[in-house]
Amino acid sequence: MTTAAPVIASAPGKLFLIGEYAVLEGAPAILTAVDRRARVTLTDSDDGRWHLTAPNLDIHRLALGVDGRAAMDVNDGLRDRLRVYQAVQTHVAAYLELPLPPLEVHIDTTDFARDGHKLGLGSSAAVAAALTRALLARAGVEVAPARLAELAIAAHRDAQGGTGSGGDVATAVYGGIISYTRDHSPTPLTWPTGLTGVAVVTGTGASTTDLVGRVYAYGQQDSAGFASDIGRLAALAENAAGDLGQAARFVQLAREYFEALIALDHHAKAGIVSARHRQLHAAAAHHGAVFKSSGAGGGDVGLLFTTPNVDETALRGDFDAAGAEIIELGFAAPGVALETAPGGNARAHAATDERGLR
Repeated sequence: MTTAAPVIASAPGKLFLIGEYAVLEGAPAILTAVDRRARVTLTDSDDGRWHLTAPNLDIHRLALGVDGRAAMDVNDGLRDRLRVYQAVQTHVAAYLELPLPPLEVHIDTTDFARDGHKLGLGSSAAVAAALTRALLARAGVEVAPARLAELAIAAHRDAQGGTGSGGDVATAVYGGIISYTRDHSPTPLTWPTGLTGVAVVTGTGASTTDLVGRVYAYGQQDSAGFASDIGRLAALAENAAGDLGQAARFVQLAREYFEALIALDHHAKAGIVSARHRQLHAAAAHHGAVFKSSGAGGGDVGLLFTTPNVDETALRGDFDAAGAEIIELGFAAPGVALETAPGGNARAHAATDERGLR
């Protein structure tokens, strides 16, 4: 029996620059892919059974059923950790309409954690993109990025109980910097001259589904207030793609957007904006810079935007004194890539990688 060569696919994490929460209601968002990658390795099983290993989820060679799915009687904790895998496997199987051979599936998301805590860079979305790409490749099926994104977004959304804009998955598929509107193909953007953006560790991670759930609970309790808050965010997000072309305007937009997020969070009592966020926002403002939360917020990473007139040395000194760690991430990283394909051919959907963007 001939054993197929291993398939290795990887996909980047993401950061929301502008548009979080408003994107859930149809407004555009701007996201960047970052150079932290999820990697999925598929090898043929040597015992005729599917197995799954995901060390960061404390899953070690879990035996799966003949169709690649977990047994129905797994405990709730394990079922929760398997949500993305299960959803992707189900969607890809339905798309292929033919069974894959038993596989050893290895999922590595080491890049997305720091000191054992998730950074909030979209690890599950990156896994959804990479696993979808790898399973299709093992079946010998090539699809366009738009179709790959459609499959991965649908699976990831199912894994999140129907929530999620799909922006994080689209970023993982396409890479680069994109403007994304829910359920539409993204538009590629370029980073403006004179704008510097860096990521800042603000906590120990937060549950996106929990935070989004609290925001929508607010919407059920006060529909008019919710519409007003989201409308303010959406109006700002509509200007984001144009303002990204001018550093000073984008910094001002980021400031206004974060203030609108603070208002939404105050009304929803969701926990999007933490005391640490407020402290860092004030410290950045003192230097003429802007700090804002990114994505769902909570304890995930935030973003610090500066322009050439800012004394970055003094600013970083104040952030260091406040106990905030700036982490060096490459922005506009390549999208999902098939690193090792049958026959040794390597493919990628994106080929840009900009570090130290200014």
